Amino acid sequence: MQDKFQIAALLREIGRLLAVKGGNPFKAQAYERGARALENLDDNLDALVKGSRLTEIAGIGTALASIIDEIYRTGQCWMLQQLRDELPPGAVELSEVPGLSLKKIIALHDALGIESIQDLKIACQEGLVKNVKGFGQKSEAKLVKDIEKLETHEERTLLHYAMDEAERILQHLRAAPELLKADIAGSLRRRKETVRTIRVVAASEEPKAVLDQFLRLPTLIHTSELGESCCVANLASGLRAQLNVVPPAQYISALHALTGSSKHIVKLQELARAKNMAFGDPLHDWRSTPRIKSEADIYQRLGLQYIPPEMREDQGEIEAAAAGTLPDLVMLEDIQGITHCHTIYSDGQNNIEEMALAAEGMGMKYVTITDHSQSAYYARGVAIDRVRAQWDEIAQVQERVKIRLLRGTESDILEDGSLDYPDHILERFDIIIASIHARHKMDSEQMTRRLIHALKLPFFKIWGHPLGRLLQSRPPFDCRMEEVLDAVAASKAAIEVNGDPRRLDLEPRWIRAARERGVRFIISTDAHSIRGLGSLHYGVSMARRGWLTPNEVLNTLDPEDFMKAVHP
Repeated sequence: MQDKFQIAALLREIGRLLAVKGGNPFKAQAYERGARALENLDDNLDALVKGSRLTEIAGIGTALASIIDEIYRTGQCWMLQQLRDELPPGAVELSEVPGLSLKKIIALHDALGIESIQDLKIACQEGLVKNVKGFGQKSEAKLVKDIEKLETHEERTLLHYAMDEAERILQHLRAAPELLKADIAGSLRRRKETVRTIRVVAASEEPKAVLDQFLRLPTLIHTSELGESCCVANLASGLRAQLNVVPPAQYISALHALTGSSKHIVKLQELARAKNMAFGDPLHDWRSTPRIKSEADIYQRLGLQYIPPEMREDQGEIEAAAAGTLPDLVMLEDIQGITHCHTIYSDGQNNIEEMALAAEGMGMKYVTITDHSQSAYYARGVAIDRVRAQWDEIAQVQERVKIRLLRGTESDILEDGSLDYPDHILERFDIIIASIHARHKMDSEQMTRRLIHALKLPFFKIWGHPLGRLLQSRPPFDCRMEEVLDAVAASKAAIEVNGDPRRLDLEPRWIRAARERGVRFIISTDAHSIRGLGSLHYGVSMARRGWLTPNEVLNTLDPEDFMKAVHP
């Protein structure tokens, strides 16, 4: 019998071979969806197969269920074998090279036995490809350039997608009995907004067994580096994954060395040398670092406060730790209320009661209902008559739930800097989040003037997703940020740290600049659904990267104190 990961790997191979072969693209995609469905399956696969209930899994139809059943029972699949027989070895990997069609892949295999990108690269360097029918000197030179681009391509993935991928890797590795422990390292552990490489550190006395398990990862396309204790591989998602397997005694050292930015680690090495301590080169030699019990022990030996992973960027954290002034960072458990939530009154997917119960289930004490204001036509903004209807519904739901419901708005900051609703409506909200949703391309002078005008208005407000960025699709808008932050501090307004993983706005450097001015913050979800409430931890991570403490975050307050702090 095959486990779900082994079956998913074979389904994914079928999908990729179908994609290379051509034809109906939806058929190939169906196998990819089936592979993901199996990887995320919580139910007992054996029971589903034996009960002929595989079609109960979302995304798996009758034909796919039959394939899964065959693989589960026999470890083989007639369709996969047929595709393997039809296509040359390495066809999936070679199809990544731009312009390399199946016909050309077959020609290269038949003429030169090429089965991988590395084979193709060597053949091009030796001038063999130009002599293959259908190729020439120009096409050979182009292949060399395309392979170089492929090898240096720095595709980055949003944090939440990378986290999901990393969790699947860890789950897969933990199926190996030889694995003692494993954790995420690198920029993902530091919670950078986008990630190129998922770094995983594992402890085992049998590194080959753990590496073999990694090589069976369903999403793994091909390896670019494989040694006795390390493997670097490309994943179907476009991410790269690096696994380092170390003896248990070196695990903490390796995890630490592969978590901090290179500048952070180098500065620690310089500090160690200045103290005549043997810190070695932990980036490359795990055995050069004395045995330690925890990462805190590393910093203690260097005379430093413990530096949390999110701060390890060489942005003054080592100096602060040496002076004993490193702040105690806000944690997820410090948050008492969910802020910035949308419902079906605007562009949300759930009603008020559903959002309230979901937040209550998270252990929260209050939740703010902040649908879009009337000018936000693109998001079904709430007209004034519907605002009153929403307030009535909030009051009705409040009688049925324990969590405190606060009535609010995400008011557009209009082009002239005014807020979207007349004052007699604004003053009746419990909380006002003021955000820019239109006219992002104003020049710096216009945008700065627009923001400062809004911040000077009398009603207390939170500046929502401050610079309006959408990661990988829309850059922050232009303004004189230092001047705007001065205006925030003078107005006593607060700034939102937006936890939507597509925004993660404000970025850490500006959070730090704002906190130096004594500005207060909220950490929000910007949730448009029950599922979106789960983004709270991303907001907390961004706040920690900006060095925020619980005392600087308003929604660490209890309901009464929070209401006093944010009421217009």
